[in-house]
Amino acid sequence: MRFGYWLPVFGGWLRNVEDERMEASWSYAKRLAQRSEQIGFDLTLVAELNLNDIKGMDAPSLDAWSTAAALAAVTERLEIMVAVRPTFHLPSLLAKQAANIDRISSGRLSLNVVSSWWATEAKKYGVQFDEHDDRYARTSEWLDVVDGMWKQPRFSYQGKYYSVDDAILEPKPVQRPRPTIYAGGESPAAKSLISSKCDAWLTHGDEPATIAKKVADLRSRREALELPPMSFGAAGYVVVRSTEEEAKREVQRITDVQQSARGYANYQDWIGNTRLEQRVSLEDYSVSNRGLKSGLVGTPEQVAERVLEFERAGLDLLLLQFSPQHEEMERFAEEVIPLVRGAGGGQSLQAVA
Repeated sequence: MRFGYWLPVFGGWLRNVEDERMEASWSYAKRLAQRSEQIGFDLTLVAELNLNDIKGMDAPSLDAWSTAAALAAVTERLEIMVAVRPTFHLPSLLAKQAANIDRISSGRLSLNVVSSWWATEAKKYGVQFDEHDDRYARTSEWLDVVDGMWKQPRFSYQGKYYSVDDAILEPKPVQRPRPTIYAGGESPAAKSLISSKCDAWLTHGDEPATIAKKVADLRSRREALELPPMSFGAAGYVVVRSTEEEAKREVQRITDVQQSARGYANYQDWIGNTRLEQRVSLEDYSVSNRGLKSGLVGTPEQVAERVLEFERAGLDLLLLQFSPQHEEMERFAEEVIPLVRGAGGGQSLQAVA
């Protein structure tokens, strides 16, 4: 299992807690990234939203791409997965930008392609917002252009949404044949696109049994296309405490739902513009990306066992959220990661003992 984490570019993940002691600043992001690769984390995801959908639209939110470029220059081992929304970036120019960051990082850049969901943000920034399936059709063309720009000496393309005429991109990315392209989605349109044109699939938090079914579905789609195997990742919010009772008390604290919270309208926008396979509760609303559904709550042994369940379900990456980020990442690295890696091969902790 590889351990990744969401970089707190929004100042936190909890919609009911005003101040999580993790400011949306470059100094905090840099400190976290440099420390994380020292204590055993493999990857950071830099989300892309120009407005803050968790703490409220008037709250700070760091730019994803300039932050990713800066992180590439001040880290040594960490994979930098940066989110990108096709409606906000011309594919030929984004391919150039990403290739340069991949070189700055010596081959550590990856993309998380997100077919935009936030209609309000797009309107405020003057960006076109397509209907659901149209967004995926646009993303499909966008991926074709990025892939062609990265791989071919000269590239031309003519589609419904994008056109490129004899374009040249030099220098190419360090990674061959290309940097890893991740994407998430649960609709039929999303699954069809991801299985055919991406390298890895990401999902929101869920139980291992549900994740296993999703992984099996994507694997079968991939095999039917006779393409190389994909990798799989999922989000999760972590609460590690000395006792199960302490962990439960922390969950109660962060799920004290206040529907007047500043991020609630943005959450409703997300629900209205996505097609999820299950209903989302107000408790899920409390933590972004359905993080609590992953069940990474309890003692170090309980959380480690849950991680191993995800490994057996077919995941090879967990994208974790913590609050406050720095302190809880340290706790996870010290108390949970050694248990997981000591087990190895997805074995349960009981079997190892």
